[in-house]
Amino acid sequence: MSVLNEILEFNHQFVENKEYEPFQTTKFPEKGLVIVSCMDTRLTELLPSAMNIKNGDVKVVKSAGAVISHPFGSIMRSILVAIYELKAEEVMVIGHYDCGMSSVNPDKFITKMKDRGIEDTTLDTLKYSGLDLKNWLKGFDSVEDSVKNSVALVRNHPLLPEGVKVHGLVIDPATGRLDLVDRGE
Repeated sequence: MSVLNEILEFNHQFVENKEYEPFQTTKFPEKGLVIVSCMDTRLTELLPSAMNIKNGDVKVVKSAGAVISHPFGSIMRSILVAIYELKAEEVMVIGHYDCGMSSVNPDKFITKMKDRGIEDTTLDTLKYSGLDLKNWLKGFDSVEDSVKNSVALVRNHPLLPEGVKVHGLVIDPATGRLDLVDRGE
């Protein structure tokens, strides 16, 4: 059975048995907080548990490495939507130790792309269109510095309203310990 079929079968029973009822809430984050975190599987339940966050408390935006790489990309747009449309008043960028983005090697990544059928002509088209693919795929050396960079991008964004606090933290994916990297005042 495929993963999709397993999920659909489970979902049918979930809805039929009204197991959704404990999760019902509004679209507005009760704690007025939007979190940008990594997509790492170890954080799915650990991060909310370590922060005492329940369904309906926060907006969560996930990206590889909790990296906000472009001031006008989808991550920043999501943060602004959370602030302007959904009443969030604080932002937390939360990276984690032992992050896969710290070991991303662009050359090896491109080799994996080619091994899975991406043609050199496609890569050339991207290059000639102005995309520095190696830079775009590059990871980071320090999770703390990466979090600080993302915090600075949000904090200095021209569309961020005055008074929104932007914080940076790093979580230990083994224990849930949070280390403060940048306290927004």
